[in-house]
Amino acid sequence: VLLAAAVCTKAGKAIVSRQFVEMTRTRIEGLLAAFPKLMNTGKQHTFVETESVRYVYQPMEKLYMVLITTKNSNILEDLETLRLFSRVIPEYCRALEENEISEHCFDLIFAFDEIVALGYRENVNLAQIRTFTEMESHEEKVFRAVRETQEREAKAEMRRKAKELQQARRDAERQGKKAPGFGGFGSVAVSGGMTASVITETIIETEKPKVAPAPARPSGPSKALKLGAKGKEVDNFVDKLKSEGENILTAVGKRSTEAAKVLAPPVNMESVHMKIEEKISLTCGRDGGLQSMELHGMIMLHIADEKFARIRLHVENEDKRGVQLQTHPNVDKKLFTTESQIGLKNPEKSFPINSDVGVLKWRLQTTEESFIPLTINCWPSESGNSCDVNIEYELQEESLELNDVIITIPLPSGVGAPVIGEIDGEYRHDSRRNLLEWCLPVIDAKNKSGSLEFSIAGQPNDFFPVQVSFISKKNYCNIQVTKVTLVDGNSPVRFSTETTFLVDKYEVL
Repeated sequence: VLLAAAVCTKAGKAIVSRQFVEMTRTRIEGLLAAFPKLMNTGKQHTFVETESVRYVYQPMEKLYMVLITTKNSNILEDLETLRLFSRVIPEYCRALEENEISEHCFDLIFAFDEIVALGYRENVNLAQIRTFTEMESHEEKVFRAVRETQEREAKAEMRRKAKELQQARRDAERQGKKAPGFGGFGSVAVSGGMTASVITETIIETEKPKVAPAPARPSGPSKALKLGAKGKEVDNFVDKLKSEGENILTAVGKRSTEAAKVLAPPVNMESVHMKIEEKISLTCGRDGGLQSMELHGMIMLHIADEKFARIRLHVENEDKRGVQLQTHPNVDKKLFTTESQIGLKNPEKSFPINSDVGVLKWRLQTTEESFIPLTINCWPSESGNSCDVNIEYELQEESLELNDVIITIPLPSGVGAPVIGEIDGEYRHDSRRNLLEWCLPVIDAKNKSGSLEFSIAGQPNDFFPVQVSFISKKNYCNIQVTKVTLVDGNSPVRFSTETTFLVDKYEVL
């Protein structure tokens, strides 16, 4: 086990040190201070040992890169790890000097954490470490680009309105009339003596930028692939956006909240309980074609009784779409590959009690159009001053049963309510947020398609993006736990399973 990784001077002074097990500051400083005294000068070594620990080191000009390990640690693996640590440091520090190391200490600590977790080496290379620490987000870039575009459009709109006001004032002065009252001034008319600059300044101050609703990711408490609850942080972020004038679409978030209520844990929860959770993120084009689809799934194990802590899960994987599976680092990968069983590497150890432990996760990323679970076809066509919109759905994955499906269509503002023609299911018109919600309680093999027709004033582009939300008690990827057995005796154990399939993002752009 790797106890700590440190960069120190030749006198043993710690510049930056990262401990991977519980160690006090006094202990690590004492170990590093003793390190230079243990080395025999004139001899070239890569390690030195004491009665309790082993130092594996590499000189770097006036400094040392030192790994402190237990004596039974594999020296060959430690040397490989040491080489990776030594290559990481020049990535962040231009010169191998004490000041430069101190200046970039937090960057180095974050990189060290990517190499080693809980004392064990992670299977990563230098390029992966760089990617993980940079944490670049494509969604964040898109959001910022959309935000900047909206701000530019709002400024252009303000300038246009200011010019209109100035022109109206000049026309009124020419005709010897009072300048008319404008929006933002109430019923009070603007006097002819008011200068154009005052009008311009007032309108710019009173006019708020009209920011189009930005598609927001669901803020409801969906549980898939989450290690800790972040609900408050999300709520604070949404409140902050609202205070800045952003209109946040919360329909999907509401569905996730309702999903959590509908899919509550079963009453007959056994001592061994499993949650199989999947989340889908999908983007389609309005003219057909799948732009991106990503699905994440995980099996969470909860053991309530200590006598069932040493068990193995028998997994049945009938997926034919090319799902990528990954087991927890403490799970025996060879056992899973050969026999499709999930058990700990050390069979003598037990799974944690009374906590949710992720033992297997999977990921599917594709642009294959046939993999879309529910296709949405939206056809707006202009008819005089109004627009006739035909929208239909079709369930492609007939083994699924989708509950509480809501297809949300944006509407133009200030044109009133839509005139509904034919509809399968029900609808809700949200006049405040300018949305039409098409509600379907169940979509399954018996009710696999349906359509909605409505008319409203607007342009074809006004009705996109269409957003979809649903919940399901059947998972998309056919991965199930069929049996649970004890490690000793191989006798079967009673267990319960809870399956959830939720939407993270489902859009037709």
